[in-house]
Amino acid sequence: MGKSIQLFEGRQVRTLWNEENEKWLFSVVDVVGVLTAQQDQNGARNYWKVLKSRLIAEGNQTVTNCNQLKMLASDGKMRLTDVADTEQILRLVQSIPSKKAEPFKLWLAKVGRERIDETTDPELSIERAIQNYRKLGYSENWINQRIKSIEVRKALTDEWDKSGVNQGEEYAMLTDLMSKTWSGMTTREYKKLKGLKKENLRDNMTNTELVLNMLAEVATTDISIARQPKGLDESAEVAKKGAMAAKVARLQIEKDTGKNAVSKLNAKDINPPLPSLKTVILR
Repeated sequence: MGKSIQLFEGRQVRTLWNEENEKWLFSVVDVVGVLTAQQDQNGARNYWKVLKSRLIAEGNQTVTNCNQLKMLASDGKMRLTDVADTEQILRLVQSIPSKKAEPFKLWLAKVGRERIDETTDPELSIERAIQNYRKLGYSENWINQRIKSIEVRKALTDEWDKSGVNQGEEYAMLTDLMSKTWSGMTTREYKKLKGLKKENLRDNMTNTELVLNMLAEVATTDISIARQPKGLDESAEVAKKGAMAAKVARLQIEKDTGKNAVSKLNAKDINPPLPSLKTVILR
């Protein structure tokens, strides 16, 4: 499933795209929080808990058919939460008295339409990402690098899929291995260096860091295509070799400049006017 965060009137709504059923799934707690103007997640969870009990007592099928999936919580951990598709959310909206009901319905339709448009024309999703980064204050040069990095990452994960690497934990293991090899830090250590918690690491990389990370991924993809590894262990060997190319480049840059290529700088430092990082697309 594809993960992302959608924004409704500036508030985040966690979503998942179910490729098999071609449906958006929305965090019910987030939707309830938006409709009832809760100040925090605790308020939204409490409201949903009471409403859920009442709807179950009434025999409401919307609640009965809700599933639970893991989503990124406010504490940065993946936690199970109730999710519902667009049709279920629309029925739920009818149970919540809210002046935001109508604009929220229009927003739901817009989110669904955008996904259909992007499926038909993938360039639209890229253009939407570019506009979002511009709104957040990134330079055109940085945006070009970031968009290219998304393409490079997709090519690598496609290759991992062909090699039998499983999405999720195994992807994370290989990503950590590559990060540790070329930068000297795991993803978690890298984020700690930059003072990040749940923010997207790549959205906080400098141009140099993005290019080095891309070099590691491009090299890994090329070596994988040539060697055709099978499974996690063989793919890990390839990932380390690919990341070594970026390590060599990093060390040369540091030798020639006398400066560390891996920086503590994050988005706020790179782009001073940037208010806060609310990334619409998460990779």
